[in-house]
Amino acid sequence: MKHLLFFLLLTISFITYGQEVKTEFDGHKWEAPYLLPTPKEWTVERFLIPISFAPQIAYTGIEDIRFTPGWSKTKSEEYWSYAFLWYLNGTVTTDTATIEKNLNAYYTGLVAVNGKNIPAEKIITVTTAFKTAANEPGAYTGTVTMTDYMQQIPITLNCKVHLRSCPGENKTFIFYELSPQPLSHKVWTSLDNLWLDFKCKR
Repeated sequence: MKHLLFFLLLTISFITYGQEVKTEFDGHKWEAPYLLPTPKEWTVERFLIPISFAPQIAYTGIEDIRFTPGWSKTKSEEYWSYAFLWYLNGTVTTDTATIEKNLNAYYTGLVAVNGKNIPAEKIITVTTAFKTAANEPGAYTGTVTMTDYMQQIPITLNCKVHLRSCPGENKTFIFYELSPQPLSHKVWTSLDNLWLDFKCKR
């Protein structure tokens, strides 16, 4: 009888422990070990990688997004201007082909999720094109052309990509800046400053 009681208590302990470990990720409560600024009136969203709408992107980690105040406002100069950081486990290397493939999968999935009510004839195939940046090692520039699911028209986003690893950490940071505005537009100063002010540790 004593042995049976011990076995039951041990089983309950394992079940309870398993339930505690499998807590759901809460992006609002998660505290990043790095510093990525959040300017006044910008909004934040975080979720786990692998990405639900683009599971073919073979990374694990967290996506940390910064939306400009005018991101969803069609009349704003900041429309569709935002940035996101991939905080990835392990050492990740990348090149233009990998960036093109990953962002193609990302935005194809994003449009599919957010554009379910868009007529099929208004959905265009996502295209991506990137090259290495001349003035920054580990950086790339390019474009993403897709369906703007908020206006149901094609849109081309200019994009900057930065890659960094931090000493003593088995992590990789990939930072993406995006906007339909030309790279000379003032919105890029705000997006660039997010990366300039990024720190590996708080």
